[in-house]
Amino acid sequence: MAKEETSSNERDSDDGVQLKRRITLFNGVAIIVGSIVGSGIFVTPKGVLESSGSVGMSLVVWTGCGFLSLVGALCYAELGTTITRSGGDYAYILEAFGPCLAFLQLWGNLIIIRPTAQAVVAFTFANYVLQPFFPDCESPILAKKLFAALCISILTFVNLVSVRAATRIQDVFTVAKILALIIITITGFVLIGQGEIEYFQNSFENTSTDVGQISLAFYSGLFAYAGWNFLNFVTEEMIDPFKNLPRAIYISIPIVTVVYVFANVAYMTIISPAEMLASEAVAVTFGDKVFGVMNWIVPVFVSLSTFGGVNGLLFTSGRLFFVGAREGHLPEFFSMIHTKKYTPLPAMLFTGGMSLVYLISDDIFILINYMSFVQWWSVGMSILALIYLRITRPEMPRPITFPLIIPIFFLLCVVFLLILPLTVEPESTGMALVMILVGVPVYLIFVKWKNKPKSWNNFFAKLTVLGQKTCNVVGEKDS
Repeated sequence: MAKEETSSNERDSDDGVQLKRRITLFNGVAIIVGSIVGSGIFVTPKGVLESSGSVGMSLVVWTGCGFLSLVGALCYAELGTTITRSGGDYAYILEAFGPCLAFLQLWGNLIIIRPTAQAVVAFTFANYVLQPFFPDCESPILAKKLFAALCISILTFVNLVSVRAATRIQDVFTVAKILALIIITITGFVLIGQGEIEYFQNSFENTSTDVGQISLAFYSGLFAYAGWNFLNFVTEEMIDPFKNLPRAIYISIPIVTVVYVFANVAYMTIISPAEMLASEAVAVTFGDKVFGVMNWIVPVFVSLSTFGGVNGLLFTSGRLFFVGAREGHLPEFFSMIHTKKYTPLPAMLFTGGMSLVYLISDDIFILINYMSFVQWWSVGMSILALIYLRITRPEMPRPITFPLIIPIFFLLCVVFLLILPLTVEPESTGMALVMILVGVPVYLIFVKWKNKPKSWNNFFAKLTVLGQKTCNVVGEKDS
């Protein structure tokens, strides 16, 4: 371990152009919390309640989702300190199973997970920003798209020019969104103190006995917890990752779990189950019933939350595509860094641009169903990589090691989450599988095929040089 830390320090002392270790423990906690707490907690309580059937069971589901996220994050703490390069799931699958499966994971993120997630959260940001101006009707779709595009563009620009500015934005908006949820939670406890406990009486009445429905409730809840593994995408930029990566996980996941459970308790003090099921935005319904003329506060806070969520997604997405290009799975241009800002500028431009493309479609929310499937497939492959490396390469340095039963248990949960949508929503799942499999011929042509015609190589070499001159970027440690 001491040898590893010395290597890291030597890496930071090099004069070449490379990513710098600037992410502190607080930044790490902010990235995890900021990536998790986006739009989910403000809109998905409806889905959890609908599938679980009762107030009591829905709270059990929210707690269980936090526990599963913590177990998964512990597995990722071991992965992140064993395989220390950035890239998250992609880096782990590459180490264990080789380039083909790693490319398919990267492909899934490239065309489904990341651009869709960034566009959806930005769209949610726009929806809540505009809501105070359209209190009695739905805001125009064009206005939503313009505000979502503005959100993505501003945050992409910030991530292009400064890692420090991007992490500061994440810090500030993470604090803001947690304060928003604390306000909701405190308000809820005040209401409980005033005797608003009607909906907690016989709280497990009408609980669903269908295992499939309970599983769907967990699926909805886990969607709100998505982002617990995002810090692993920026391991190379963390200060002392062997200590700060697991510490950030130990701190952030329990914080999110407590905040989520208490926020749901607050919602249910004043919102009946029937009202929650009829609401499209539970937090807004809560604000309307509690804050009166000050009900605009909730849309503002949700906007702050989603703004920080988009920033966290963009920050980590750029690093994922940067690492993929560095491994030769994406064009070389995406593996380059700005000579003065030390940011992965081409990769950031690409992920921001792809998100803007997804805003064009009015049917973007259809993608959410199979986005979740691809995400859990990626997580499952990473946990399988952990178990595989434990067995085949026991000599690897592992600063953190948990009992093997923990990753096995989590892998079984992930397999269950993959099988469920195959039976409940086969069309969406089938589309996700098709889009992943399309990556196979792409891999064979653009990555596996090495003896390409000279004209092909010259053409892309000229494009790379043009991009370098335009964006003032070079490869890592190039002088």
